[in-house]
Amino acid sequence: MRDYETVWAEYSNGISRLAASYESAPDLREDLMQEIRLALWKALPGFRGDCSMRTFVYRVAHNRALTHVWRRRGQSLQSDELPDICDPSPGPESSAIRRADQESLMLAIRKLPVHYRQVITMVLEELSQSEIAAVLGISENNVAVRLNRARNLLRRELGVAQ
Repeated sequence: MRDYETVWAEYSNGISRLAASYESAPDLREDLMQEIRLALWKALPGFRGDCSMRTFVYRVAHNRALTHVWRRRGQSLQSDELPDICDPSPGPESSAIRRADQESLMLAIRKLPVHYRQVITMVLEELSQSEIAAVLGISENNVAVRLNRARNLLRRELGVAQ
């Protein structure tokens, strides 16, 4: 079994992006990251190897993110809150354009219903449909349907022709 620090080092960047898809406010996103870290630390000793470590980590992270969202359900998110996205691109103009595109995508993802947000976020993290199905406890066909619907909603939200 791998230790917590090794697992966190391997998956923290993806988990950070996952947290950003659920929470736009930096302080609340940091709270969510801490909740995920604690949940992973508690869950890791119970990992039996029934699935890949990646699937296990994302299942824990998504479950914690859902709990976070449900707790805040009554509070409204302001659409003008944008995530802090660091971009290592050298040119300021291309950096500004890329950042605006990322912010627009993240804002559009946050507007999706949670069950669509889950699949699109995991696809962006390059999880396979079978891995997503294992994380969410649904069939691969259901993943494909949700993904198709999520993409259509994102296209509509972003004004991209189909």
